[in-house]
Amino acid sequence: MGIPVLIIGKSGSGKSASLRNFQPEEVDIINVEGKPLPFRNNHTTINTDDYKEVAKAVKGSEKPSIVIDDAGYLITNSFMRGHSSTGAGNAIFSFYNDIADNFWKLITFIKGKGVAPGKVVYIMMHEDQNDFGQIKPKTLGKLLDDKVCIEGMFTIVLRSVMHDGAYYFRTRTDGLDVCKTPIGLFEAAEIDNDLKAVDVAIREYYGIGGLADG
Repeated sequence: MGIPVLIIGKSGSGKSASLRNFQPEEVDIINVEGKPLPFRNNHTTINTDDYKEVAKAVKGSEKPSIVIDDAGYLITNSFMRGHSSTGAGNAIFSFYNDIADNFWKLITFIKGKGVAPGKVVYIMMHEDQNDFGQIKPKTLGKLLDDKVCIEGMFTIVLRSVMHDGAYYFRTRTDGLDVCKTPIGLFEAAEIDNDLKAVDVAIREYYGIGGLADG
């Protein structure tokens, strides 16, 4: 089974930039929106927003780590392709159920036997804030959120934030967001947004090896 890690944050908060220290042989990047990475690099990305192709790429990866960036567009693009022809009434609820099911199945696939042990799979999503100030992964709103609590399927949820001109990952909740990490994985509430360093820490914590620091 793989270890899924959820990373949320606003656009421009440093989610994709956190990949900057990975070498191409260390990570496969599934680029849902097909955007260029925001730093100079030699990475070859897998550009697709098809769930079957994403699952195939995750399962077939020979790299220790895998990033799905920006996974939220798997939900958005599914909705945009189908909403105008869905109809009304029960068809709408069925449509939202299918969207929720597909995302849920992808995460359970990563956590299950479809992914080789020792793989760490990072799922990056935009964040959203509700009327009560609570910050969660951005989906399509209440109809989808009522069907699946995305953050509840993860043991590790990091939030990409920026302040004082620097970029960080939050490792535990401030009371409003959904950040969480296992006890002892990170001592600080905020760490540098270096995803390779995060990857090394996760592998050391779970004793799975795969990447060396540096």
